Amino acid sequence: MVENAFAQTAGAASAGPAGLLGSMFPLLLIVAVFYFLVLAPNNKEKKKRDEMLKSIQRGDRVLTRGGIWGNVADMKENQLTVKINENTKIEVEKSYIESVEKPA
Repeated sequence: MVENAFAQTAGAASAGPAGLLGSMFPLLLIVAVFYFLVLAPNNKEKKKRDEMLKSIQRGDRVLTRGGIWGNVADMKENQLTVKINENTKIEVEKSYIESVEKPA
């Protein structure tokens, strides 16, 4: 009888890792789907935005997140001086630029 009990526990232990992998498969599948549907497109969009911000030059027409259009008059490391009209200039942090139009 003791031999029977030992044989049953040994069989259960050897089926353990395969059973564990089988039960974790749905969780791994959900993580993979989440990555490809949410994280990968988000990383691609972030790279595109970083390239846009790096390409800003003097004279470019920019739109801020606040809805203000203006031309880049001066640039510092992370700040832009945006000329709205002849007498008005504002300083804007580079990360607050929503879109950039290159002059034609």
